Amino acid sequence: MTTGARTTGTRTTGTTVRAVVRERYGDPGVLRVVHRALPAPTGDEVHVRVAAAGVAMGDWHLVTGLPSVMRLVTGLRAPREHGVGLDLAGTVEAVGPDVPDLRPGDRVLGCGRAAFAEVAVTRGRRLAALPAHVPAEVAAAVPTSGTTALHALRAGRVGAWTRVLVLGAGGGVGTLAVRLAVLAGAEVTAATGRPRLADALRAAGAVAVLDRSAGAAPGAGYDAVLVTGGLTPLRDLRRLLAPRGSLVLVGAEGGGRVLGGGLARQARAAALDPWVRYRLRSVVSRENPADLAHLRDLLADGALAPVLDRTFPLAEAAAAIDHVASGAARGKVVLTVS
Repeated sequence: MTTGARTTGTRTTGTTVRAVVRERYGDPGVLRVVHRALPAPTGDEVHVRVAAAGVAMGDWHLVTGLPSVMRLVTGLRAPREHGVGLDLAGTVEAVGPDVPDLRPGDRVLGCGRAAFAEVAVTRGRRLAALPAHVPAEVAAAVPTSGTTALHALRAGRVGAWTRVLVLGAGGGVGTLAVRLAVLAGAEVTAATGRPRLADALRAAGAVAVLDRSAGAAPGAGYDAVLVTGGLTPLRDLRRLLAPRGSLVLVGAEGGGRVLGGGLARQARAAALDPWVRYRLRSVVSRENPADLAHLRDLLADGALAPVLDRTFPLAEAAAAIDHVASGAARGKVVLTVS
């Protein structure tokens, strides 16, 4: 970071920070690290000095602009927001006048605009206090993936004594969904194409781990099936369910460039849901303070420990996103920033 003046309380002047940006859609190679001016926070804005930032498939979607239907929101010809990254953990550096409960020096986790940066700008309601004993790399792995997993479990009515199958249990959302379902009292079967994660999934509480790369069959009769990736047809997924079971679809990877195979399958599920005895649901993460605080509490007491694949430095953000998009990541990938 280059500083022409110091940060004091809620006022920042003459400060520039390194940040990862992209000015057009494309593969992660379009990303570059620049120095950006950092204006003083206003209203309920918070500046967070980022120690670690989580990397997810959502970052790949935002960088590539695929499926292209999402550009209706992010910008048709070019991205409206040049910064990249959502999940972060770090230390509050400055706050706006309308932030009542955070002060410079507080450790936090949460979500921000352009989290792949030395300092990210966000809102106070998007952050939660982080205890000193929770490592930043661990905390940064949780906000969006953990919230998505929580919402998927709720959509699937997962609770005590339910039989749950997590398909795609080796990714960021999948590994967290396994543990959160176990904490909810469910009997969890984890299916993954990444057999080296088997021990970690068993340690998270899965009663069985199926190696999909070896063709292991998941069986049937599950009260809930959570699908975190892949393009298995709906008819095949429905066969896994108990008569009144719930199928929950997460993610939009694969398929065509315009709508995407995942989104198309979600649309078909929504159209079919009123006509079948099963519950067919799709989940898109919607952050809220209560879920973030709940995940923070689970991290703090050791009940939740995300599986970390590897870390990359900020300058290698493109390589980190490529690694996630390749499907090679086993658990969560994190950028270390400061």
